[in-house]
Amino acid sequence: MTDIPPQSGTVADAQKGNWLDSYAPDWLKPYGRMARWDRPIGFWLLFWPCAWGIALAAVAFPEQGFGWWHAVLMLIGAILMRGAGCTFNDIVDRDIDMKVARTRSRPIPSGQVTAKQALVFLIIQTLLGALVLFQFNRFTVWAGVFSLVLVAIYPFMKRITWWPQLFLGLAFSYGALVGWTGETGTLGWAPILLYLGTILWVIGYDTIYALQDIEDDALVGVKSTARLFGDIVKPAVATLYVGAFVLWLAAAILAGGGFVYAILSLVGGGVLAWQVWTLDPADPHNPKPRFVINHYVGIAITLALMAEWVW
Repeated sequence: MTDIPPQSGTVADAQKGNWLDSYAPDWLKPYGRMARWDRPIGFWLLFWPCAWGIALAAVAFPEQGFGWWHAVLMLIGAILMRGAGCTFNDIVDRDIDMKVARTRSRPIPSGQVTAKQALVFLIIQTLLGALVLFQFNRFTVWAGVFSLVLVAIYPFMKRITWWPQLFLGLAFSYGALVGWTGETGTLGWAPILLYLGTILWVIGYDTIYALQDIEDDALVGVKSTARLFGDIVKPAVATLYVGAFVLWLAAAILAGGGFVYAILSLVGGGVLAWQVWTLDPADPHNPKPRFVINHYVGIAITLALMAEWVW
């Protein structure tokens, strides 16, 4: 695993030549790195469940159409709240990050930003996120406020449970509910099944992601499903992905979908299967590409639901 010296500024898991490092002013770069603007996969994975919730509502209520403006707002919100969540996580984990090769070059442990400056940045992002949230109906606003509880407790879970990925799933999947309620103002079993399936998906892909840090995590005492599953990590992730796919299908059927979604969603299912089939936990460079490709799962499921709506 590459250990980038803190003074280099860049972080170990960012792509070389990313837009932040190449074009942002120097004063902004450490804050952008805290918010993970140089690693957009995180906000896309936070956004896609929102898009699924919106598209599922369009399947259930085709006369309402697809909420394009709501999708734009939720993408902006995903960028802001993912940044706020990562900033909060970095504040809480600053001592642990010093001990892990992949994370010790982050802005706080490397001294680029103080914890107090990070807190101010966190507040700014949260307030901007609130402005986006207040564009929705009251039910969605309260649902969004409740999600902050999940965001707040997640960074502490790796210290007390082997299932921190479950709590990440509860928080990162919440967009499935918010996307639906933003269109309908109510809840129902279809979005709940979508949410449950997405939780399994998040646990699966974050287990893959956590394989990168499994040795360092063992040394510093950080718990994860990657460590918990051990030698059975591949069948465990496969089981999670199968459960996610089945629950997504059930949600689509319950919302009034059918053949079109069932066929087109196989593209996303194929990407999930490829991840498990080619996963090599012993190779530290193998997990990250399999984690990142979940972006295409998000696209595939969104397009499958939208095709069902159009059909």
